[in-house]
Amino acid sequence: MSAIIQVSNIGKQYRLGQVGTGTISHDLNRWWHRVKGKEDPYLAIGDENDRSKKGTSDYAWALRNINFEVQQGEVLGIIGRNGAGKSTLLKILSRTTAPTTGQIKIKGRVASLLEVGTGFHPDLSGRENIFLNGAILGMTRQEIKSKFDEIVNFAGVEKYIDTPVKRYSSGMYVRLAFAVAAYLEPEILIVDEVLAVGDAEFQKKALGKMKDVSTNQGRTVLFVSHNMLAVKSLCSTGLLMDKGKIDTAGAIEDVIFKYTSIANQNIGSFIGIEKENNGFTIHSVSISDNGISGNFNIDEDLVFDIKVSGTMDYESININVFFKSADDFIIFATCSKAEQFLKGKYVFNCIIPGNTLNDIVYTIDIMVVANGPKIVHQLQNIISIEGIEEKREGAWMGKFPGLLRPLNYSWTKKKNYV
Repeated sequence: MSAIIQVSNIGKQYRLGQVGTGTISHDLNRWWHRVKGKEDPYLAIGDENDRSKKGTSDYAWALRNINFEVQQGEVLGIIGRNGAGKSTLLKILSRTTAPTTGQIKIKGRVASLLEVGTGFHPDLSGRENIFLNGAILGMTRQEIKSKFDEIVNFAGVEKYIDTPVKRYSSGMYVRLAFAVAAYLEPEILIVDEVLAVGDAEFQKKALGKMKDVSTNQGRTVLFVSHNMLAVKSLCSTGLLMDKGKIDTAGAIEDVIFKYTSIANQNIGSFIGIEKENNGFTIHSVSISDNGISGNFNIDEDLVFDIKVSGTMDYESININVFFKSADDFIIFATCSKAEQFLKGKYVFNCIIPGNTLNDIVYTIDIMVVANGPKIVHQLQNIISIEGIEEKREGAWMGKFPGLLRPLNYSWTKKKNYV
């Protein structure tokens, strides 16, 4: 394994406001510092890349002090909130824009799919754009022709291949663009969030193709997405971007866990809700913990108390509790017994047996169902809880994989099997 991408101290600075207005003094100052052989005076200033706060400077760093390496054949997932700097980093790696500071070393051809329309000329047909992109990548006409049928078949746009791409739908556009990027055999494939434009069938094909080019062809893939399931299934390593800097780098499971933990700011042992719907109010949800807010010991029973009240009588009511992983996947649900509900105040108690859950973050949804199928109340992502492990037997000391972790009593050892 050798590093195919080396990123050293990359930074990207932008001027805020209307570009080209009131900057002559800055330009002259920069020119004078260059003449004297000094560093750009405006590199030392600039606000942090935090879109939620008003800045105090005319400059902002979209990226700052970015350092990492990508090995040949590696599939790197880049995740983070909107505005964290992910797309800016990919544009720099694709040489669409230049960095303000630092340098990048890349070995091999790069094919980029950054946004719908990137790399295609709208007035050219699909056929002409395929040959244009191949030529840009340095391929001969014969090499492109040998891949042409595979590209068209994958994209599923044969009927429109000689139509100008400006008449394509966004889905057709991205299908053809991805097929061109994947089949013209670049050493490095860079894919931004554009897969979200395609339908479910295309997303499945695209993820499968990216797995194939990395696993079977030894090509490198950089993948940006907000779909954590797609990132987890495709990538082996990851970068978590936050405010223009790298927050976490390493195994993709660890990076996703850190990202989702940051996203789950409502971790706690108690939440007051006071939400009413159809005459039914959910007042609060609380859990047992072991003294740390929002944490529970996975070896012990997890106890929920759900306080509710109603202003009318129901023939039957049952409370449903949904346990979800941090990437919004429902792991399992449990519900109370359907019983008559008379107007008044009640506490519903739910116990999840110890040695059921793993030491990860879970998010809770609650749904109230009345008289069979009628949903009278529903709340999503109301509280997040995190399992912790206080003791363990056995030789394995690493983190156990999986969303659940039931205790297994059935292990035995027998001598001299036949």
